[in-house]
Amino acid sequence: MEPRKITADSLRRLLSDLKAGRESAVGAWLYRGYRLQVSRYRATGAERSARLYIRRRREGLCVRCGAKVARRNPSTGSLYRMCDTHRKRIDQK
Repeated sequence: MEPRKITADSLRRLLSDLKAGRESAVGAWLYRGYRLQVSRYRATGAERSARLYIRRRREGLCVRCGAKVARRNPSTGSLYRMCDTHRKRIDQK
C-alpha cells in the first residue's frame, strides 16, 4: 500500500481520530518525508482482509484484483462487487 501525503492539519485530524479509536486512522501516511503507519496491533488475517474488502467496496474497486468496477446493478444502482473479468470466471463455473 502506497502512503498518502498529508498536511499538518490532516495530521492533527489523524491524531484526533486515533485518540477516538476510529477506523479512518488506519493506513500509511507520508508527512514531510516521514512515513507513518497506523495499524491494529496483532490483527488477525480475517480482520485485515475484512478491512481491505470494505475499503475496496467503498472506493468502487473489484474485491479480488482492485480494478475499477464500471457496471452497476440495474435494480439497486450500486456498483457490482467484481470487475467484468472476475464476473465472467464465476459465471462460467
